[in-house]
Amino acid sequence: MIMILFRTFDNHPITFSIDMIRHLIKKYGMLLVVIGFLFLMSSCQQNTLFAGAVSLNGNWPKESAAKFVVSVSDTLSLYDFYVNIRHTEKYRYSNLYLFMQTKFPNKTYTRDTLEIILANPEGKWMGKGWGKIKEDHVLLKSKFRFPLKGKYEFMIWQGMRADTLQAIQSVGIDIEKSK
Repeated sequence: MIMILFRTFDNHPITFSIDMIRHLIKKYGMLLVVIGFLFLMSSCQQNTLFAGAVSLNGNWPKESAAKFVVSVSDTLSLYDFYVNIRHTEKYRYSNLYLFMQTKFPNKTYTRDTLEIILANPEGKWMGKGWGKIKEDHVLLKSKFRFPLKGKYEFMIWQGMRADTLQAIQSVGIDIEKSK
């Protein structure tokens, strides 16, 4: 099933399937649906420096990294850094360990280990979404400044004990100006 993801004003994800879009077009007409999508797309990216995701199609091998390259020209503004995880309800763990490497424009780098909690102690998924796919939009760092202008490279690997994780659909990052 093909899904299309948008974000609302308050940064909540909205996911549409192709079948849902066809139904909306049939019921409300193509013009209204296109206007609605254009409104959603323009409102979602007002304060976004970068938004990207790598599709994993339900299989994430340990050695496979998701890579994001971000060009930064503003070192004065404050930003919020988010990691996005899309998974199905068939994911067998309540958390997800990630290894993240940040390469700076001056070729230095940092490495971090992150734990993303996907389900509460009762087993209820914490992510948003309709149906069997959930999306977690997790704030990693708030109100930070980029120290240098130039290209930053972010690489993310799964850090679980399984050689290949099942049911992870995509991993992504969002970098937005702080409010």
